[in-house]
Amino acid sequence: MAVIYVMAKEDYYKLLGVERNASDADIKKSYRSMAMKFHPDRNKDNPEAAEAKFKLVKEAYEVLSDPKKRTAYDQFGHAGVDGSMGGRGGGFTSESFSDVFGDVFGDIFGGSRQRSGPQRGSDIRYNLELTLEDAVSGTEAKIRVPVLVHCKECDGTGAKKGSSPVICSTCHGHGQVRMQQGFFSVQQTCPTCRGSGKQIKDPCAECRGDGRVQETKTLSAKIPAGVDTGDRIRLAGEGEAGERGAPAGDLYVQIHVKDHDIFTRDGANLYCDVPISFAAACLGDDISVPTLLGKVLLKIPPETQTGKLFRLRGKGVKPVRGGVVGDLICKVIIETPVNLTKEQKALIEQLNTSLTGDGKQHSPQESSWTAGVKSFFDKLTG
Repeated sequence: MAVIYVMAKEDYYKLLGVERNASDADIKKSYRSMAMKFHPDRNKDNPEAAEAKFKLVKEAYEVLSDPKKRTAYDQFGHAGVDGSMGGRGGGFTSESFSDVFGDVFGDIFGGSRQRSGPQRGSDIRYNLELTLEDAVSGTEAKIRVPVLVHCKECDGTGAKKGSSPVICSTCHGHGQVRMQQGFFSVQQTCPTCRGSGKQIKDPCAECRGDGRVQETKTLSAKIPAGVDTGDRIRLAGEGEAGERGAPAGDLYVQIHVKDHDIFTRDGANLYCDVPISFAAACLGDDISVPTLLGKVLLKIPPETQTGKLFRLRGKGVKPVRGGVVGDLICKVIIETPVNLTKEQKALIEQLNTSLTGDGKQHSPQESSWTAGVKSFFDKLTG
């Protein structure tokens, strides 16, 4: 009578080198390390022994990574799970090893699996130039955009009328193919169907099987009041059509506000230079200045100096995202008279003589500047 010797199975926790209270993450980490260690490609001197060890490690992981099986194993040992293992121990295959590391590469490279099926259309950008007036008050712009749209002839399928796409013969409808190089297994988009899982045997003559054709669309873009250079307006679904009937991308209208002849904008505030006469600066005056909503009077007090800033509250821009309306800030620029006649020059000389001879201080900025220059040179020569 033949005698059969049965070897006692090694403890699964010892096989993976973990404690009995190890977490799922620790078990998974150890399994990856063990699988790498005992892969036959890394044990050329004794691949058979490495394969046998790998199968034991894989068996241990299949039990300890399953909560129900792990509980049964903890209570009854190998007897509690031997029936459930069935023939799953099996022989070593490249597929079984690649399953171990499928999520390892995902952790490193951000996911080894690419989404299959038709892809959403691309977003596109349209640069729109606006006048300052339109940007501040808001407007509705008509824009013409060249874009890929669904082919009407085939309804976006890419297949000739009366026919339909068929299951891809390369990836069998999965949209992905697996490339095996040594112990590395990399999943890639199927080169035949480009991830859609389907092939077109009889392509549409209008779009040549792409499902999309080039077209120039005329769209109406509502521009809200207060936009500024750099703002974007999103028109959902107005981008390029997706592949094989997939949703379209979005259109982003990029705002650029053109330079203005009078005003300069900084956020909610507007700025402008206001030239005034020498007489108005000396004696004071009420002058008319422009705003985006019409003219207003600006009171210039006597003895105003050039560069003086005057703030007209609420005459700026209301921000597009809400908030207080900005101000209009006017910078006074005193103009020196030109094209003077002899009589006018004589009057100015007479005025200058009067100003310098009465013993009073009429040029405060000149006096302070002169004093500063004198102090500077005194330090250099001191």
